[in-house]
Amino acid sequence: MGTPQHVRPEVRPWPALWALVIGFFMILVDSTIVSVATPAIMTELRTDVGNVIWVTSAYLLAYAVPLLVTGRLGDRIGPKKVYLTGLALFTAASVWCGLTTSVEMLIVARVFQGLGASMMTPQTMAVITRIFPPDQRGRAMSLWGATAGVATLVGPILGGVLVDGLGWEWIFFLNAPVGVIAFVLALRLVPDLPTHAHKFDLIGVALSSIGLFFLVFGIQEGQKYDWGTIKGPISVWSLIIAGLVVLAAFVIWQSRNRGEPLLPLGLFKDRNFSLANTAITTVGFAITAMTFPLMLYAQSVRGLSPTKSALLLVPMAVITGALSPFVGKLTDRAHPRYLASFGLLCCSVALFWLSQVIEPDVPIWQLLLPIALLGVANGFMWAPIGSTATRNLPLHQAGAGAGVYNTTRQVGAVLGSAGIAVLMESRLAHNLPAAPGGAPAGEGMAAGGTLPEMMHQGFSDSMAQSLILPAVVLLIGLVAALMFAKPTHLQQAPATESDDLEGLRS
Repeated sequence: MGTPQHVRPEVRPWPALWALVIGFFMILVDSTIVSVATPAIMTELRTDVGNVIWVTSAYLLAYAVPLLVTGRLGDRIGPKKVYLTGLALFTAASVWCGLTTSVEMLIVARVFQGLGASMMTPQTMAVITRIFPPDQRGRAMSLWGATAGVATLVGPILGGVLVDGLGWEWIFFLNAPVGVIAFVLALRLVPDLPTHAHKFDLIGVALSSIGLFFLVFGIQEGQKYDWGTIKGPISVWSLIIAGLVVLAAFVIWQSRNRGEPLLPLGLFKDRNFSLANTAITTVGFAITAMTFPLMLYAQSVRGLSPTKSALLLVPMAVITGALSPFVGKLTDRAHPRYLASFGLLCCSVALFWLSQVIEPDVPIWQLLLPIALLGVANGFMWAPIGSTATRNLPLHQAGAGAGVYNTTRQVGAVLGSAGIAVLMESRLAHNLPAAPGGAPAGEGMAAGGTLPEMMHQGFSDSMAQSLILPAVVLLIGLVAALMFAKPTHLQQAPATESDDLEGLRS
């Protein structure tokens, strides 16, 4: 199949995608890199854990909440313009982060970083949908997926190297030259795509933003406040319930809006779009949740540094990168049901396997085997799920669909972070009764030290048992993937090869 009708013949899809992937990689790395620098930030800015947690929380909130709006904005004024604006904002805010001298200003700068990231992310998927023909989107989405998978490794390793060698500020300063290069490449290589005269649903914007803020904030801060009162009559659960109520009002408004809704509910009439969003929510949950117990075990029981702990994930990243081009080609030819289901099953099995081998004195190579299987899983999950979500989207709603997809992925990640924190605390309280809630363990980790040997077994058991949660959640995604319908371009493929089969349904 040649160039799609909606794209000018001179557009070169692959150079454009590579230009976008550089910026996408940068913002994904930034989602994980700060966790390694947390102790150094606490020391230099003379702050406590409660404040420094907001350095990450503020970024994630500002990233997740506007995604529905920024996706729709790309449809209205053009994905290239929105992407470049977000990239410029993200790069400038990164320099601001490195120059701050107080934790309060760092948190504010991180909010602007998150806003920039939220403008960039939906545009990458929207551009893939609009410049690649259906029979090539699998390969394109495999690059997008490999970027997401490899970024989970590069963030902690790069963070450890920079913090140890140059100081915490450089995890932000490094974004400046990368951001400038990404901006120039996107300006030159990404095409100006036709825009669509959308009206902006201001009521929908307000309801979705308020609802997502309450929901994400409540889930994110639940562990910090022990799922109780935050201040006065405001509790964690009141925020979560309020968020759900406002989001329900948002959905009702979208269904009754006679103009042009922010979220076209008709997107969910596409079976594959709805199922792919369910699957990617579980993937976001699992990928975020699994790193916490594994990294804490590696540092607190095995005594590995943050950088060496992150190196445990090298097999996962290498295998993901190697498999992605191969799986991308398969995604364009094979039913995504089989590819995505295989990836989700591998991921669940790998986490179950990891939960069985985590022990205080297990040889490292026995940990690397299930981690390698996670690389196979990543290679088979991202591209088939992402391409399945976007293949049937109307071109004028590509940004809206990408915004929904990335919102569900990000909400899944927030749920994974909160869920694994609750389970780890519960398991530590059960397995280390002398340390309710695992408090001494937490102090040891914050200080960068290992636990006393007498606590190794209980702590290892707690981390191992916690990994069962993301493994089980992935089974929900597996069920969704098994229900994927055959993509339209595969149904039409025989008709393009033989004029005798013109009776096939499109």
